[in-house]
Amino acid sequence: MYTFLIIVLVAILIAVLVLRQINQYERGLMFLMGRFTGIKEPGWRIVIPIFQQMRKVDMRVKAVNVPEQKAITKDNISVGVNAVIYYKVSDAAKAILEVEDFEYAMSQLAQTTMRNAVGEVELDDLLAERDKISERISKVVDEASEPWGIKVSTVELKDIALPADMERTIAKQAEAEREKRAVIIRAEGEVIAAENMAKAAHTLAAAPGALHLRTLQSINDISSDDSNTIVFAVPLEVLRALEKISGK
Repeated sequence: MYTFLIIVLVAILIAVLVLRQINQYERGLMFLMGRFTGIKEPGWRIVIPIFQQMRKVDMRVKAVNVPEQKAITKDNISVGVNAVIYYKVSDAAKAILEVEDFEYAMSQLAQTTMRNAVGEVELDDLLAERDKISERISKVVDEASEPWGIKVSTVELKDIALPADMERTIAKQAEAEREKRAVIIRAEGEVIAAENMAKAAHTLAAAPGALHLRTLQSINDISSDDSNTIVFAVPLEVLRALEKISGK
């Protein structure tokens, strides 16, 4: 009985020392006495201690926050830019064999590329064309990290921090632009109103008695309120009619 228990305990101990589990989202790089021998798929794998080693690589998409970087735009304005980069390991062997620490390398590469991209554009373009700049950064980082077995999905600029004085300047510029649009709209409305009034005056002048009827209509509208005091100038048509009657 004791012998059986000892055998079981020894078997369990050997299994713990030898067996290694590779999850579905991982790949295992096998090394025999320091030499790369192949990639293991998910499952339980035997790794002989001392002689063999296994290095696991996570194959899932990673979202890495790129710390805020101080950069100067093409028009010499200091800004702070931070971003997030999405990438995944496409070749587990290259990610381990070609670069010492691919996660740290990707972070540093994204930081330097982001500073360079910001320095190539002016502030207005940086604020208005954020998506295009993100695509440019993503393309450069993807090309540079391809030898490491890394595939970049996208790079998103999260925030662009401006100096306080520049924020006030932009706010004033936006306010001036809104006032400009308001003045233009008001002027266009006055032009349309003047054109309509000119058309109405022309119509009234062309029809005999139309101006007199319009005057009577205006008097009727005003007289609906008893609190109004009306000073009414006699139209020229009435005076001319009285002249003709007196002449006869």
